[in-house]
Amino acid sequence: MNLTRRRGAVLGAICALALMVSACSNETSGDDGGASSGPRTEPSLSFVGPGGETPTAADQLSLTPEEQQKVKDGNFSAAFVWHEGSALTKAVESGVRKEFDQLGIKVLASTSAEFDAARQANNLQTVLALKPDLIVTIAVDPTAAAAAFKPAVDAGVKLVVMTTPPKGYKAGEQIVGIVTADLTAFGKANAEMLGKALGGKGKVGYIYHDADFWFTNQRDKAFKDWLNFLYPDIKIVEETGFSDPARTEDIATAMLTRHSDLNGVYVAWATAAEGVLAATRQQGRTDVKIVTNDLEANLAADLVKGGNIVGIVANGSTRLGQSLGIVSAYGLLGKKAPELVVGSPMAATKENIAEAWRDDYGQEPPAEVRGN
Repeated sequence: MNLTRRRGAVLGAICALALMVSACSNETSGDDGGASSGPRTEPSLSFVGPGGETPTAADQLSLTPEEQQKVKDGNFSAAFVWHEGSALTKAVESGVRKEFDQLGIKVLASTSAEFDAARQANNLQTVLALKPDLIVTIAVDPTAAAAAFKPAVDAGVKLVVMTTPPKGYKAGEQIVGIVTADLTAFGKANAEMLGKALGGKGKVGYIYHDADFWFTNQRDKAFKDWLNFLYPDIKIVEETGFSDPARTEDIATAMLTRHSDLNGVYVAWATAAEGVLAATRQQGRTDVKIVTNDLEANLAADLVKGGNIVGIVANGSTRLGQSLGIVSAYGLLGKKAPELVVGSPMAATKENIAEAWRDDYGQEPPAEVRGN
């Protein structure tokens, strides 16, 4: 995930961001064009957090000048205990650091576990030795993290979470709060981009994250629900789940072989979409349109060139980071924070890719994304 790939994830954060058991056995297929028609009922844009938390929009966060000064006067320190070290995570961290700089919060360390729960536990112990007042993190494995982060809770360190908290940790108790992106908005945006690219009709494949991971599960389902509602003449003719993004090229190859008339594919996040893009190129299927989540350079370059990628929903990573920074201040002040803060993603197309890149990463896109 990829909140979220995180680049293998959350996702993800996000992207967290994507490391669960493989389950292609849930695959359905057929050429009748009706694998998942579903009722024409408008889907809900609501969703809940991993513990049933109710979302609050990021623009509801605020600090008074007096509160800002109190944080500055506190000479607080913080550290990052990340799940991985992708460009996405770095963009989020840059947003947090920008907020920390304004609040006078000193960063003591930033660590990456590379999706290894044991390594994250060791990183936490290293960071705790520095005695930070606050830690910003995302759990690699929620169950393992529940035990691993207990020493931080016992020491009174404030924990602020992006997307995935340790299992059983509650806002206002063990953690200050959770910050993520608006999951159903991701799904709707992808449905709209694919529907537009296909002219409102066709046959598509649905390659989803087949694991019990709240972030990607709700995001994937939202795409399916909104596609069925907005475009009744677009049929999902095959659904295949994955847990390992490295398998998606094989999945897509088999899907394209079974469905010579396939027009489009939805893929859960960017790392997984790389395999689907490779499969379409290998088979010379320039006609197949692909949409996915999490803005990544190689896919963005294909989008700019008019390739198979027709849309990517970006996380607004630097904005997510700024929200994490403000929630951190809430924790340091002892101010009650919303249990789940959500930021708005941005649908990136060929027309607005530079704007989306700046919004996500806080900098100008690389030459290949600019089309140079």
